[in-house]
Amino acid sequence: MAGMVNAAFWRGRRVFLTGHTGFKGSWMALILHQLDASVTGYALDPPSQPSLFDLVHAANVLDDHRGDVRDRDALRSCLVAAEPEIVFHMAAQPLVRASYADPVGTYATNVMGTVHLLDAVRQCSTVRACVVVTTDKCYENREWTWGYREIDRLGGYDPYSNSKAAAELVTQSFRDSFFPPARHADHRVAVATVRAGNVIGGGDWAEDRLIPDAIRAFDAGRSLEIRYPGAIRPWQHVMDPLAGYLMLGERLVQSGPAYGEAWNFGPDSNSERTVAELLTGLTARLAAGAAWHQSIREHPHEATFLKLDCSKARTRLGWQPRIPFDTALDLTAAWYDQFRCDGDLRAVTDAQISNFVSADA
Repeated sequence: MAGMVNAAFWRGRRVFLTGHTGFKGSWMALILHQLDASVTGYALDPPSQPSLFDLVHAANVLDDHRGDVRDRDALRSCLVAAEPEIVFHMAAQPLVRASYADPVGTYATNVMGTVHLLDAVRQCSTVRACVVVTTDKCYENREWTWGYREIDRLGGYDPYSNSKAAAELVTQSFRDSFFPPARHADHRVAVATVRAGNVIGGGDWAEDRLIPDAIRAFDAGRSLEIRYPGAIRPWQHVMDPLAGYLMLGERLVQSGPAYGEAWNFGPDSNSERTVAELLTGLTARLAAGAAWHQSIREHPHEATFLKLDCSKARTRLGWQPRIPFDTALDLTAAWYDQFRCDGDLRAVTDAQISNFVSADA
């Protein structure tokens, strides 16, 4: 069936996951745990307090190593010692506005961190597949009304987006130079990049992200200040693109360089909503009387419209998003409701994953 993860493939599979203490990384760690994979994580301490990683005790589901992807030797040592078959590179400085405050750190992490990871893969004989996670914002955004395809021009206006476009070019260069398809029988490594849209879900506490900012404002009894309420984003629940990454990782192992390319993972067109529409849905589910207003201050540039064309993933991988926009909001609101009432956050997260993964059995 389309959009399905093959649980049997992942059972006992050795996986190396960078950025496992972040929002998407924590969800990926828990999903891989439910799939019975053997996971080694390499990351900095959780990037926020509270953090999903700590709240769901994710350190208990993997071999938890703390380190910086900018530290080439430490990263290489950890990866080689783990002897993984599959690598997911999710460690990043992931925020647009933070990249304006620290462009040098953003490029060091997102570009040189990717260089260090791929160079470590070169020196690890067990790796068969490497998935480098970038972003939908790596494209040169022309504010088109149609979706960007994997063959469209890379760019990125702000340091974050541009650094992710550079990470795409780095990955392409390493693939061409050190993991060429024509010599796959010799090196046996297939490398791909993945570009996902704006993910939502329980446990995101990053600064300057819409839902975490909304939760903080609502709980404090404040009106949420919004920069661009009319901006359209490809919202999707975090489990949908992660399922795509897993499906791609399996294909890279099984079919090698045939899938060693760039891949888009975004929502259906009916999940494209404005910031204002998302907030309206969230407040209806979560916080009666909560309010937001548009900021009148000047802010750094952000794209107004962004859409992905995911026909390649649909056609060649058989992937498709399975969580509609309204359901994604339901799942997200249910998680934060549990947080507010001191509920068992590991249980609610595991239940959401189990319901998602069990459909693939």
